[in-house]
Amino acid sequence: MVKRKFTYVDLDLTAIGAVVFDTDGVATDTARLHAAAWKHVLDGFLRGRSEPFDIREDYLRHVDGRTRLDGLRTFLASRGITLPEGSPDDEPGAETVHGLGAAKDRYFLRQIDKYGVASFPSAVALLHELRRRGSRTAAVTSSAHGRRLVTAAGLAHLFDLVVDGHDAALMNLPGKPDPAIYLEAARRLNIPPARTAVIERALPGIEAARKGGFGLVVAVDLTGQAEALRECGADIVVKDLDELTVHGRVRLGD
Repeated sequence: MVKRKFTYVDLDLTAIGAVVFDTDGVATDTARLHAAAWKHVLDGFLRGRSEPFDIREDYLRHVDGRTRLDGLRTFLASRGITLPEGSPDDEPGAETVHGLGAAKDRYFLRQIDKYGVASFPSAVALLHELRRRGSRTAAVTSSAHGRRLVTAAGLAHLFDLVVDGHDAALMNLPGKPDPAIYLEAARRLNIPPARTAVIERALPGIEAARKGGFGLVVAVDLTGQAEALRECGADIVVKDLDELTVHGRVRLGD
């Protein structure tokens, strides 16, 4: 076995007062479940129309980090497929954007109910250390089920708040790579973006954090995209959150 080489990176809490975590693939091991749910739904739809959904390339390039419907629209456009939008009342599986999105959501939630939600040990350790040192923390996700996922993973007590796709829909916030959902988290934490760190995994999320003017953008590279993550605006790229060390303490009143 090749021994892993670590490059430890300081997260300085004398300059950063809050840390916002993307959930899928950063705090919770749910990104792979999202990808599998999309493949389950789209392969049936694509049969006779196009090549099957590639669970790595198509997911990372077109779907990852986006809202369910935005990701579906982006993927369909990549295959030259146009569907009617439909409405939220469409039956799951109907050949509309809303219908396919509903089918993916139904399958994803069934998998969650069946298998549960795992958290990443390094994320849990980092969250405990951040809170011990006075940092505020938030979970952000494009998924409409963010609170359910965070709770199922046993992480709710480690976050001051969750901003998810349900909140974004209620507030009519545009999806990533627009920074709106991250800016909303910083607003609720009452910490300026310039003093807030964002930890992300997906390219649209990294781009969103950079556009939002966040003080530190950390990318977790699980899929060999380090260069692309840097090009999108990551300040540092790590393979795992155990490569981050926390320094200092948030000052009282920050």
